[in-house]
Amino acid sequence: MNENVEMAKMEFEDNLNKQFNRLIDEYMMIRVGRANPKLIENIKVDYYGTRTPIIQTGNITVQDARMLVISPWDASTIKSIKAGIESANLGVSVSDDGKIIRVGFPILTEERRREFSKDAKKLLEECKIAMRNARRDCLDIFKDMKKNSEISEDEYVALEKDVQKSLDTFTEKADKSCEKKIAEIMEV
Repeated sequence: MNENVEMAKMEFEDNLNKQFNRLIDEYMMIRVGRANPKLIENIKVDYYGTRTPIIQTGNITVQDARMLVISPWDASTIKSIKAGIESANLGVSVSDDGKIIRVGFPILTEERRREFSKDAKKLLEECKIAMRNARRDCLDIFKDMKKNSEISEDEYVALEKDVQKSLDTFTEKADKSCEKKIAEIMEV
């Protein structure tokens, strides 16, 4: 096989993998009724004049199923961390005692669970669109190669099938991840 073909296939597979991993990361950010540090660790707060993710300002621990505790490395940053969490509009209660910050997660209502399920489906669809765009880009490269006589018509057809097979595999993985996430969200 042509070296350019192999590079295009590797780039396509890499792109599919990136899109799938991005979907999984996004799913970690969706609340499922339990306290999860992933929900807040990337919220940016003012930390000595710089927008910094909370995870870089202190330790985040799970106190119980509905409570996270943030222990800032510098107590003078408590107010900015608290303000950052409140401005993120996660529907959580935030309190501090001057040394630590407690983030309470209320029990999700049926309506909120449905909203989060819709969000999960929307993220899945965005992922699938990005994957299909990656397929289109890869096939465009192969069409140009065929047009320039770098590959034959038969090779193009075989490559097209390989690309579709890879897309189908990643789409199936993404669908299963979505089903799993929705089951987690709807679990009472």
